[in-house]
Amino acid sequence: MPTLDDILEHVGEFDKFQKQTFFVLCLLSAAFTPVYVGVVFFGFIPEHRCFSPGVAELSQRCGWSLEEQLNHTVPEWGGHGASFSSRCRRYEVDWNSTGVSCTDPLGSLGGNRSTIPLGPCRHGWVYDSPGTSLVTEFNLVCEDSWKLDLFQSSVNAGFFIGSMNIGYIADRFGRKFCLITTILANVVFGILLVFVPTYLWIVIIRFFQGLVSKGCWTTGYILATEVVGPKYRRTVGILYQMAFSIGLLVFDAIAYAISHWRWLQFTVTLPSSFFLLYYWCLPESPRWLISQGKNDKAMKIVSNMAKTNQKKMPSHFVDIKFEEDDGGKQSPSFFDLVRTPQMRRNTFILMYNWFTSSVLYQGLIMHMGVAAGNMYLDFLYSALVEFPAAFIIIITIDRIGRRYPWAVANTVAGLACLVTALIPEAVLGLIAGGLVLLLPETKGRVLPETVEDVENFHRQSAPKAKKIYLHVQTSEVADD
Repeated sequence: MPTLDDILEHVGEFDKFQKQTFFVLCLLSAAFTPVYVGVVFFGFIPEHRCFSPGVAELSQRCGWSLEEQLNHTVPEWGGHGASFSSRCRRYEVDWNSTGVSCTDPLGSLGGNRSTIPLGPCRHGWVYDSPGTSLVTEFNLVCEDSWKLDLFQSSVNAGFFIGSMNIGYIADRFGRKFCLITTILANVVFGILLVFVPTYLWIVIIRFFQGLVSKGCWTTGYILATEVVGPKYRRTVGILYQMAFSIGLLVFDAIAYAISHWRWLQFTVTLPSSFFLLYYWCLPESPRWLISQGKNDKAMKIVSNMAKTNQKKMPSHFVDIKFEEDDGGKQSPSFFDLVRTPQMRRNTFILMYNWFTSSVLYQGLIMHMGVAAGNMYLDFLYSALVEFPAAFIIIITIDRIGRRYPWAVANTVAGLACLVTALIPEAVLGLIAGGLVLLLPETKGRVLPETVEDVENFHRQSAPKAKKIYLHVQTSEVADD
């Protein structure tokens, strides 16, 4: 009995209908960028030092340049970057005292750099930045620098919880329903971030934004791959990720033009509201409809697909009963991921690899511009290198397979971190590269649809796709 893939061979596997759907979903992928890596610009840490009352007046009276002022009044200021003391400590002196010398102010106050005690920044900080960020607005520096990490951790916690729950919602209620609801929630939380006045509420709302946004991006990926034929799924998946890379370039340009984080947040969130129009221009996944026993609705979408692609669907496919219906309506559960040995092994390996990829990627992103470089150029370079990486994947995935390029990529990433900074993420990358080799190769094989298919996947000696192809050809000859 033919499947949806057999019908797509006649009505178009990647023609006008699929290209339109794919294009609008790529816009969604690009718009996910500010949520995933927004901390680079929202939480930018400019050079800073303690604000000391009286320093500005003394500097004006003495006619100091900015460099002279810093050398005289900031601890451990050497002109070659800042240290913890220069950023987070101040001299415990009264700069408003009378008789302070312009040539040796500390000496005239009864001490020198080594004897005058240092204290915390009681009066706030001075930031060398024309714009604003979470850091400058809420003083997330020195003893409170951990709060910036908490800001990013909150969205990552949302990613973790949302990926599991929203995936279930997409399987239970449909891809389109999940996509529209998460888009709406993402817009609402994104706008709320612009107006909430306290750091605590920003962290809470950021968590909820992460809760829905990662699931939204993943649902878009699933829908994009489920409306195309098998030959195009891998290319569509890679290009969907490349749309995210294009979003990085656009986000970098917008952040360069808008240096105030609340206006930047508003600017990158508002266009996402137009994605609500997807309710009228995006189809439901016919594969999901078939899995739920909704053949009539699935065939209506397939008929519209054939019409848009200017293809004629064969008459013997019009009233077809899909073989997916034979097993009845599927009821997925989280337990299916760990219920059987092969599924359990694959699940844990994939979870670890996603964890490692996120740690490596966001670890590099979080350190953007730290090495006294231009943050916008650093971000631009990091986005541009993703394009040749995607090209390499496209040309190797069908020639070599999935496992080896993935394993090599993880190993190279780990070695690069090891060579450049000797950071702990390197070990994660090396382990991930080895674990990928334990996964089954999917090159040239029909992907499993059920848990039982996963368990038997490693036992298949010949590609199932070829068997189906030969069977269909034989049937057509017999009909003739």
